[in-house]
Amino acid sequence: MTILGIDWGEAKLGLALSAGKLAEPYEVIRYSDIKILKETLAEIIKRENVEKIVVGVSEGKSEETARDFGKKIGDLGVEVVYFDETLSTLDARELSRQAGIGRKKRKALEDSFAASVMLQSFLDSYV
Repeated sequence: MTILGIDWGEAKLGLALSAGKLAEPYEVIRYSDIKILKETLAEIIKRENVEKIVVGVSEGKSEETARDFGKKIGDLGVEVVYFDETLSTLDARELSRQAGIGRKKRKALEDSFAASVMLQSFLDSYV
């Protein structure tokens, strides 16, 4: 089963994919229009044969807006579930530093790395 992990943000999404037991960073999408974003996600879902989407949620207002986003993409034809992403960005930063990834590349892909950390935690918990 291919699973798409999403680290949601109000201006950009970090995406990660898993077709097994390991999550991998996929890409970062910057957006300003939810309709265009949904079209982009629909293309990725089709191209990668995604069967489930895991949206990362943290706490407070951020959790509420991430869940609202999940509801908006719920009509893309795949199951949408939520998983705690608390500290995934900090973990992603530390892991990418340890891996020797340069600061510029780390910053550009940070959200995708965070999505990968969150998705890996989901896989470790449920798969």
